[in-house]
Amino acid sequence: MEWSDDGIVVSVREHGETSAIVSLLTLEHGRHAGLVHGAAGKRMRGVLQPGNRVKATWRARLAEHLGGLTCELTDSIAAGVIGDRKRLAGLTAACAVTQTALPEREPHPRVFNGLVALLLVLADSDLWPSAYVKWELGVLAELGFGLDLSRCAVTGRRDHLTHVSPRTGRAVCQSAAEPYRERLLVLPPFLLEEGGAGSAAEVAQGLVLTGHFLERHVYAPGHRGPPAARMRLAEGLGRSAGME
Repeated sequence: MEWSDDGIVVSVREHGETSAIVSLLTLEHGRHAGLVHGAAGKRMRGVLQPGNRVKATWRARLAEHLGGLTCELTDSIAAGVIGDRKRLAGLTAACAVTQTALPEREPHPRVFNGLVALLLVLADSDLWPSAYVKWELGVLAELGFGLDLSRCAVTGRRDHLTHVSPRTGRAVCQSAAEPYRERLLVLPPFLLEEGGAGSAAEVAQGLVLTGHFLERHVYAPGHRGPPAARMRLAEGLGRSAGME
């Protein structure tokens, strides 16, 4: 068995003295792990950084085996964010969510392409926190848990949408939400805009929104919590927005 594919490094775990088990998100083969020999060497350490894009080749005698991976660097995203604590937290959280939310060996090209886009924004734009929230919305949609933000679940109107039902994931307009505000999740306006970016407070609200549905639909059924890296990102951006 052998295949080659474009991949993004999402996790690296030491295996023995010189090797590592590396998990990639690949375009055509989904989240896929393999053993990389010589991973502890200086050259490969620079390649096998979470967030880096690689050209990967996987080989194994049988499909169900762990198999071996060889990886050639195509884009060193990690090098561009490692000096910025907040950007590095965003990168680490995205990789952790990818590793823990996506089923293994199941292709999700839209998540892959979305992660590629997010990594580029992380490296080059101050708008990356808004892009991160929208990426999590995309992950939820790809896994079958997409939110319906197109119209009010109560009135059917498409304007003045301000909240989301924590149970159904459907939007609620301002007038219908008023009697139940304390029970609803805030819908930050930038999530309704094509290419829109939110303030620090709106990003924090967006992370609360996506975090609720990730926990409800992805993590709670497996009796586990969200990854620590994702929780640290939400807490850090919440503090920056004065929402401790």
